[in-house]
Amino acid sequence: MEVINSRRWAPRGRNRWIAAAAALGAAAIIRAILHPLLGPFMPGTAFLIAAVLVEYYCGLAPALCVMLLGLCLADYLFVPPYGHIDVIDASDLHLLISYPLLTILIISLVERLRRAQYRAELLAAVAQSRYEMLLRHDNERLLARRATDEMHRMLRHIAQYNRSLILIKALDPANSLPPGSFVAAAATATPHALVDDASLHAGIAYCAKHTQVHEEDLAHVRVHLTPGHHRMRFLSGTRDDWRPVECVCDRFTTSSGEFLVLRADD
Repeated sequence: MEVINSRRWAPRGRNRWIAAAAALGAAAIIRAILHPLLGPFMPGTAFLIAAVLVEYYCGLAPALCVMLLGLCLADYLFVPPYGHIDVIDASDLHLLISYPLLTILIISLVERLRRAQYRAELLAAVAQSRYEMLLRHDNERLLARRATDEMHRMLRHIAQYNRSLILIKALDPANSLPPGSFVAAAATATPHALVDDASLHAGIAYCAKHTQVHEEDLAHVRVHLTPGHHRMRFLSGTRDDWRPVECVCDRFTTSSGEFLVLRADD
């Protein structure tokens, strides 16, 4: 993969030039402190090290500037005669040839390594981003498949217990399909009537069994229906003859919303 931005690994702005000037000044001060011990020996070493450090942290252009200014300072201050550039002798020629060649070689290698490092970081970031996208898509696919399976399970549940269904309630009526649509879908798979089509109210579809439930119990589950077991009063024979019946409420999380299905546990 061709990564053009790998050439722009170095930081931008004036801070890198301030750092380069500080490195050049520090190199000159350190070499001046060591001058009584070293004399004319290795006059450009401190500036070479400064140029390499500037290259590593600030980029190629500041490093080249440090190298050129360091060459001038080294030749003027630390090559005899000190403080004068009257005659170019063998010492000057040795510094003018060896110092630039060695410095350019080292900072070129550092520049190449830094570009390769930055290119590897960019590729790693792209790979990480693509990996996260794949994970996200995979998770979305699994969630959609799970919701579809849950919807199929709900339809099979409705078709299986169609004779004992009491009601179907949508937990979020604003963002869910009408519960009656699921009942109608299940009705196409079974010949039995499942729902009173005129009994849809506030995200609730009343099934045929609800007519046998006591009105107080029905009003209670309309508001406080939760998954689990419920004991409700069913009409038995005469008008005022009520018998308790265990009911079961199941919860289904589908792609069309969350629903509670209440049935009599016959």
